[in-house]
Amino acid sequence: MKNISKTVKKSALWCLIGTFFLVSIDSLAQRHGGGNRGGGATHTRPGSNGGGIKRPANNSGNKITRPANSNKKITRPATSNNKAVRPSTTNRNNTVNRNNTVNRNNIGNRNTNISGNTVNRNRNNVNINVNNSVHVRNNRNTYVRPAPRPYVRPPYVYGGYRYNTFHPYYYHPYRPYYWGPVWHPWGFFVATLAVTAIVVSVESQQYHYDQGVWYTSSSGGYTAVPAPVGGTVNNIPSGAQTVNTGTVNNYYYGGTYYEKDGSTYKVVAPTAGTIVESLPEGGEEVTIGDVKYIKFGETYYQPVQVDGKDKYEVVSVEKES
Repeated sequence: MKNISKTVKKSALWCLIGTFFLVSIDSLAQRHGGGNRGGGATHTRPGSNGGGIKRPANNSGNKITRPANSNKKITRPATSNNKAVRPSTTNRNNTVNRNNTVNRNNIGNRNTNISGNTVNRNRNNVNINVNNSVHVRNNRNTYVRPAPRPYVRPPYVYGGYRYNTFHPYYYHPYRPYYWGPVWHPWGFFVATLAVTAIVVSVESQQYHYDQGVWYTSSSGGYTAVPAPVGGTVNNIPSGAQTVNTGTVNNYYYGGTYYEKDGSTYKVVAPTAGTIVESLPEGGEEVTIGDVKYIKFGETYYQPVQVDGKDKYEVVSVEKES
C-alpha cells in the first residue's frame, strides 16, 4: 500500500510540473508572436504595426486635424478675406451725402426769410415770429375820439403837444398781454387762413377777419393789421373785455374797440380817457420828455394805477396852437 501511495504522489507531481511547463511555453510564445491559438489567427495588439486596430496618434500621414490647425481654417468674419462690413462703413459716398443731407426745398414746406424772421409756410397754418421792427400803418385807426367830459388836470406839455389824461402818471413797465393761440399781433404773417375767416369790405378795401384778428392780403399770404374803423362783424371773441368810455360801453379785445350796433359789432376808434387793463404785443414804449408812453399805431397810452392795479389810459394828444 505504501508503494502505491508513493507512485500516485509521484504521478501527480509530474503532472503538475508538465502543466506548468506547457503554460510557460505558451506564454513565451505569445510574447514573441509564435503561439497559435484558435485556428492560427494572429492577435495583434493595437499598438503594433500589424493589421489590427491602429491608434490615431500613431497614424501616418492622414492625421485627424483639429479645426484650428486645419489647412482650411474656420475663419472668423472679422478676419476673413471677405470681411463682414458694418453698415456704417459700407460706402461712405452712398450712405449720406453730407453736403445735401435734406433737400429742404422739396419736403413740402417752403422756408422763407421775411424781414429777418424764418417763416415756416405749412398748409396747416404756421408758427411765425413777429418782426417788431415792422410798424404797420393803417390810416383808418390813427385818431382818438375826444373825451366825453373836460379834463380837470393840466396836460403834460412837450415838443409843441399837450398830452391830456384824467389820472396821474404812474409808470410801470410795458408787459404785453397774451390773448391766446388764435390771436396774432400786428405784423404777424400767415400763409393761410382758417375756414372761419370772413371777408369784410371797408370803403372798397378788403380785409379778412378771423376770431378777433384782422388781416390784409400780402405777398404769399396774409398780414395781421390794426382793425379798420368802420369794419362790422357779427361776432367778437368771448374773451373781449367791457370797458366804459364815459358814455357807452365798448368791447375791447387785442387792442381793438367794438361798439354794439344792433345785432352786429362795429370797430370804433379808442375814446380818450378809456381805461384798459392790458395791452397786446406790438406796442412800443416811447419817451416823451420826462415820461414814457406806450404807442399803438398812432394811439398813446399812459401808464396809470387805478384801485391799486396797474392799467393804461388812452391819451388825448393835441397840438399847441
